[in-house]
Amino acid sequence: MQHIISVLVENKFGVLARVSGLFSGRGFNIDSLSVGPTLDPTTSMMTIVTAGDDRIIEQITKQLNKLVDVIRVIDLTDKEYVERETALIKVHAQDEARSEALRIVDIFRARIVDSTPTTYTIEISGDSKKIAAIVNLLKPLGIKEFICTGRIAIPREDAKAVAVKEEGALLQTKDRRGALAPGGITAPQSAFRPVVAVGTKENI
Repeated sequence: MQHIISVLVENKFGVLARVSGLFSGRGFNIDSLSVGPTLDPTTSMMTIVTAGDDRIIEQITKQLNKLVDVIRVIDLTDKEYVERETALIKVHAQDEARSEALRIVDIFRARIVDSTPTTYTIEISGDSKKIAAIVNLLKPLGIKEFICTGRIAIPREDAKAVAVKEEGALLQTKDRRGALAPGGITAPQSAFRPVVAVGTKENI
């Protein structure tokens, strides 16, 4: 079973070599690996796709957590997540094949990024199933070159958690704007200011 592991690391020299060395040194295979800086230039995010049973994946995550430069390790497989990968596909496109290639590109919402009298270079982004589907349709036309990035993934936000946070923020906003008056009517804070008695000269 394939697992997608998200690893947040310090953006330092040699970190990639240490992570990949951990896999090769213990006989674990990496199906794909993507790495890039985060919004914080001192950290990078690695997305590793590997295969193994629960025992192997648990061993991998424990070993990754032992590395000094690793900040956080998350196995996304059991979570809701969004994944994407990008592929560049160069196909033979002559005569009738050109119109067929354009039709397939339109169906998959891909795009032509380069064109010659005999070839099209197609760019497509999506999950692995979408990439595999367009490749199967383009094979009869003749695929000249195929290059694919590794998979990247990000966990989906928990809808219930977001709703609770928004509700809490709304209650805090109401509390700042005004207190709840008798009968459930929201009244401004000025309505609860203390009343100062005004007296005459005799009782002052």
